[in-house]
Amino acid sequence: MSWTDRPGVRSVLRMALATRTDRRPSLARTVWDSTVGKKTVMAVSGLIMLLYLVVHMIGNLKIFFGAGEFNHYAHWLRTVGEPFMHYEWTLWLVRIVLVVAVVAHATSAYQLSRRDIRARPSKYVHKKARASYATRTMRWGGVILGLFIVWHILDLTTGTVHSGGFQEGHPYQNVVDTFSTWYGNVIYVVAMLALGLHVRHGFWSAAQTLGVGSRTRDRVLKTAADVLALLLTAGFIAVPVGVMTGVVS
Repeated sequence: MSWTDRPGVRSVLRMALATRTDRRPSLARTVWDSTVGKKTVMAVSGLIMLLYLVVHMIGNLKIFFGAGEFNHYAHWLRTVGEPFMHYEWTLWLVRIVLVVAVVAHATSAYQLSRRDIRARPSKYVHKKARASYATRTMRWGGVILGLFIVWHILDLTTGTVHSGGFQEGHPYQNVVDTFSTWYGNVIYVVAMLALGLHVRHGFWSAAQTLGVGSRTRDRVLKTAADVLALLLTAGFIAVPVGVMTGVVS
């Protein structure tokens, strides 16, 4: 008789198998595995990034008040919360939240896309034309923005790919240097146009996912998405345009 045939061993094996079978996934795992859960993660993480973009754009526009004002603002970002928070702690906390939001947003978007492809393995005989240009370019817009974030950090945060001599503690001059090159302007403007399309579609989609939209509010939400996308795009592009026209120098 093998050892697995013994009554005591069989009883233990049955209990182990029963325990393994009865094991249920956690609530967080169940939510994440669902389509609704992934869409909710996309909506919440997108709104976090949108809030950051609004604040970031307002801060960028301080460059039109001169080098002293802009450099003081950049220094203030590193001292927020002092003396309770050490130097740059608050800034790093914001960065960590943003990284988590970006990763969660990109991961859920990718997995939803793969799930949609698996659910519709064969192409439609007649393509539906109701999708807007922004909807059709959401995926490529996300890729463009992801690549831009990497370039933007390497250019104006670490100075790794910065044109000319990167000056630590002189953000005003670093910005002027970047937008004094044709490729710096092209990269930035293309990325901001992609951002505008992404925000236009994403804001309305997030409202629908979170249950804010309705038949009576859809027009207001779409108008708000259009206005927000336009303001963000114009606000961000104003900086390189200001450098190119000599308003900022």
